[in-house]
Amino acid sequence: MTGMVAALAAVAYAVAAPAGQQNVSPAPAAVGDPGYAVEDFSYPNADQILTERGILLKRGNGHIVLSPTCADGLLRVWARGKPEFCFKVTGDSGYLSLELPAVYTIRGIDYDTTITMTVDDETKTYDIPRNQWEAVGEGADPERRDHTLVEIRTSK
Repeated sequence: MTGMVAALAAVAYAVAAPAGQQNVSPAPAAVGDPGYAVEDFSYPNADQILTERGILLKRGNGHIVLSPTCADGLLRVWARGKPEFCFKVTGDSGYLSLELPAVYTIRGIDYDTTITMTVDDETKTYDIPRNQWEAVGEGADPERRDHTLVEIRTSK
């Protein structure tokens, strides 16, 4: 079938070509299927954000994004020795993997929010109450160990 298409294209080209150019071959057609764009869900400009703000943003579904400023209605995260981090949440559900050490408190928003933190060889999960401050990580740990925030999940 491909040979027949090429032959028809050559005939059409020869008929449509100006006088004296009928023996010129048409350009070859592309072979195979077009390539595919693959989304790996990596956070855009993560290296720059790490350098400028000290937070490693890894992957997400695009519904939880770091805000340049903090305001009411944003998910607010406090980490020892760093300025407050705020995240805008959109859509019905959001996911973001990140690394932010020394997190001790979070203010929830009008979404069900679950965060995952690591400390030593342990993984801890916290449900953050809607629109309330919640002690997490070293703020909730009697030993005051340094916890790293590694995941945020939200849903309406």
